[in-house]
Amino acid sequence: MTDQTLVRIDPADDDGIATVTIDRQEKLNALNPEVIDELGRAFEALRHDETLRGVILTGAGEKAFVAGADIGVLAKMTPTSGVAVSRQGQEVMRAIETFPRPVLAAVGGFALGGGCELALACHLRIASENAVFGLPEVGLGIVPGYGGTVRLARLVGLGRAIELTLTGRKFDAATAQSLGLVSEVVPREELAERARGFMRAITRNGPVAVSLAMEAIYQALDSSTEEALRHEAALFGILASTDDMREGMQAFLEKRRPTFRGK
Repeated sequence: MTDQTLVRIDPADDDGIATVTIDRQEKLNALNPEVIDELGRAFEALRHDETLRGVILTGAGEKAFVAGADIGVLAKMTPTSGVAVSRQGQEVMRAIETFPRPVLAAVGGFALGGGCELALACHLRIASENAVFGLPEVGLGIVPGYGGTVRLARLVGLGRAIELTLTGRKFDAATAQSLGLVSEVVPREELAERARGFMRAITRNGPVAVSLAMEAIYQALDSSTEEALRHEAALFGILASTDDMREGMQAFLEKRRPTFRGK
């Protein structure tokens, strides 16, 4: 994808882990329509990579993951273009949320507004000690438009989501961890290495099982308990037909590490 100038892809390594980096450092990696478009195209390209087992999403530089949406663009919105701006961001965030392999946000620095919403769309998050989160949109006379009003409540609970959204309060990485928003907080200089280690703990497992486990969890969010249980049972049965299941079971019985092939 040589036409990508604001979002770059480091292809999957020997562990099957690719890295997607938003690189618009002069604007603290702020999201504008071009960045969002390139981000969507990056994940669409990765979706077809059969060697891929996981993705790390991060921002370039030391100051920001993504500092937010580009206010210069938002300030020019009309009612009609506002809907289009929101829908473009929502569609890309949803593509990340429904990506068939795990996506880990490595949050270094600011993750505000659209940047916080982008982190929320990822399946997992770790943060550096200097990370700052928040949904400050109400202070600009708008609401989160990329799915923040949906995903924050699901992750931290309704009461805290209402508080954080209506106050627009910024909060640090330690608070994010206490809320369950991030899994780990590490020194800034260790973020990239720790993100890879975190992801390797996932990618060493059966890739089909990892993918279907995510499907079961997300399906349950929008289903009744009975429907979710039926779906889980169906996925459980599907996995019983895979070579990976037989390899995993055999490796356990033989007391060795399994070699999964994603089949």
